[in-house]
Formats: sequence, C-alpha cells, structure tokens
Amino acid sequence: MTQNKCKVGRINLQEVFGAEKDGLKELLREVLQEVLEQEMTDALGAEKGERSPGRLGYRSGYYSRGLVTRVGKLELRIPQDRQGHFSTQIFERYQRSEKALVSALAEMYIQGVSTRKVKAITEELCGHAFSASAISAVNKTLDESLERFAKRPLEETYPYLVLDARYEKVRQDGVIRSQAVQIAIGINQEGRRQILAVELANRESQTSWQDVLLQLKSRGLRGVEFVVSDDHPGLKRAIAEVLPEAVWQRCQVHFLRNALDHLPRKAVDDCLQELRWLYDRRDLAEAQKDLGQWLDRWGSKYPKLCAWVEENIGETFTFYHLPLQHHKHMKSTNMLERLNEEIKRRTRVVRIFPNEASCLRLIRALAVETHEGWLEGSRYLNMELLKEHKKLRLNLAA
Repeated sequence: MTQNKCKVGRINLQEVFGAEKDGLKELLREVLQEVLEQEMTDALGAEKGERSPGRLGYRSGYYSRGLVTRVGKLELRIPQDRQGHFSTQIFERYQRSEKALVSALAEMYIQGVSTRKVKAITEELCGHAFSASAISAVNKTLDESLERFAKRPLEETYPYLVLDARYEKVRQDGVIRSQAVQIAIGINQEGRRQILAVELANRESQTSWQDVLLQLKSRGLRGVEFVVSDDHPGLKRAIAEVLPEAVWQRCQVHFLRNALDHLPRKAVDDCLQELRWLYDRRDLAEAQKDLGQWLDRWGSKYPKLCAWVEENIGETFTFYHLPLQHHKHMKSTNMLERLNEEIKRRTRVVRIFPNEASCLRLIRALAVETHEGWLEGSRYLNMELLKEHKKLRLNLAA
C-alpha cells in the first residue's frame, strides 16, 4: 500500500464532520451507488444500453441490500447480470475494514473529489482504480444532488434574511486566488432557519450580490421585511436595489470591530464596552438616551470615534423595531458567522481547492448538513411575536 493510501484510514471522522453526520448520509449512499454501477460496467465491459462487440453480458435489474455505517444505514441497489456472475467487493471489504471504508469516503469528500485522490481511494476500496470518466460520474452524482438543493423552489415567506460572505483559496489556471463564498440564511414564518443560497464569486460586489438576491427571488423568495449584513458597500446597494421593501440592519458586531479603527491603539478604558452595552437596552428610546450620555462622556477624549459613532450607529439600531425576544438573534450576523466558522473548520483540511467546482461541492454539502439539522431541531424564533408586534405598532400609529 502506498503512503498516500495509508493516510486514508487515519482520518478522524468526528473531527472532520463533527458529531452530526446525517447530512452526509445521502451523499455517501449516492457515491457508493455510483461505485456499484461502475463495478458492473467494468464487469460487463459496457455501459447501460451501449452496443459493444466486447460486451461480456447484460444487466438484469437490482436487488436491495442494507449497509450499516457510522453515518447510519444505507439502502443500496445492487446491480445484477443475467448470468449471475457479478459480485461486488464493497461489502466484503467493508466487513474487513469498516473504518477504512468510511474514512476513505470522507477523504474523497473533503478533498473535493479530485481525480488523483479518487483513483487511489477507489482502488483501496474496490481493488482497482476507476477511469477518469468513472470518477467524473461520481462527481456528477454529487453535483446533481447539491444543485437540486441550491436551486429548489422557495415556497414559504421569509421575513428575516441574513447575508454574509467568507473567502476560500481556489486554484485557477495554475494561480491561487481567493473566491468569495456568499451565503444567505432565511427565517421562515414558523421561525425555522434555512440556508437559502451558497454561491461562489470572484469577489464581493454589488453585481455578485445582486445576482444572488435575484436568483433567490426567481426561486420564489418573498415577504422579506428585515435584512442583516455587514457594511459592505456593494452588498448594501444590492439589498436596496433588489429588496427595497425590507429594512436593513447593520451587524453590530462588525460595527464594533470597525470602531477600533477610530481609537488609539493603546486605548484600554471602558469606552467600547459601554458602547457595546447600548445594544442590550429594551427599546430604541432607552438606547438613544444612553447614547447621548456616552457621547457626552467620551466626546472630549475620543472626538474622532464619537463623531463616527454619532453618524453611523443609527444603522445598527434597526433591530429595536422588532420584538424584544428577537433582538439578541437579529442584531448581528452571528448565526451566519457560526456557520462560517464550521465551514472553515472543515475546509482548512483541504487548504487550497483544485478548482471552483470542488470548493462549491464541499461547502454546499456542509450547508445541506447544517440545513437539515436546523429543520430537524427546535424552532429558532417565535414568529407569532412578530405578528403581534406589528399589530401593536399599527394601533399606536393610529
């Protein structure tokens, strides 16, 4: 066994994928199913329906067989040939080395399913290496599954939308470049979070974010009332252009980070901590009152900071128009930041993606895993409070 193959069995699945592996289960099943199909093709010397003088037999349907793995039981369709000669080696090798099988598939997964890697891995699993075309078929199966998720119709309304981007290193034409991974999370009328979009762009810009938002609208996005993001100029313009009916909340965490640019490096007093406390007030009137006191206290010592805060902090107070119980969840992009940290934990195993397709494949697969966990988990917000809050504001306005 080569040194490359020896590494396969040493991957720590729990470290790579975390405790929740249900989101990976279907992808593993589809990859194994494709391996079975390619085994049959190799055994018969021909693809399904292919006319070939070298054909060694014909397919004859399937039978079902379960395979219990560390990510759950996989129901596989085992191909049969008319002569009954075909026999897959997957189950036999699995019985001898369950850890090696699942770890090998994990290696395939986290490496972006590059041709070079998969050749070594499938040889380890099945006793022979597949051709580049067979490996491309495995990639196609994964990509089709993830594309269905990425392009699914949005049939619900999503009052809350959270937008953010992070960067991954991708090799393009022999040059390593940073690619923006743009992610949109929606919270529906039932108060459940859903990952609505995961897209790649050369950089964050008004155009790239407009493309994301317009694609969401073409899939059915509607009912957006409140959008949270950082202060990226292109993103702000895209939100205003595509979602003019929604109010915008500038992430207070990003705002406080930006405030550091207006402070001397050696500032060690309570100035920023007191500014942070303004976001814990019960309503806008209380926050604005305390803001005035903060400006009076620190204006002479940090005039540059105070002038900047006075001009911009209003963009971070939009969340005060929501129900009190929603404040801590919707005043920042923290829920998306946590997802980005989880993505980073997984993608740092790869470090540099061989191409854009492999990057998008892995991150979308991780997004599916998170999305399914959110749907199966408890409700994130009580959206009935939003309805009651809007009725109360209408009554007060009348």
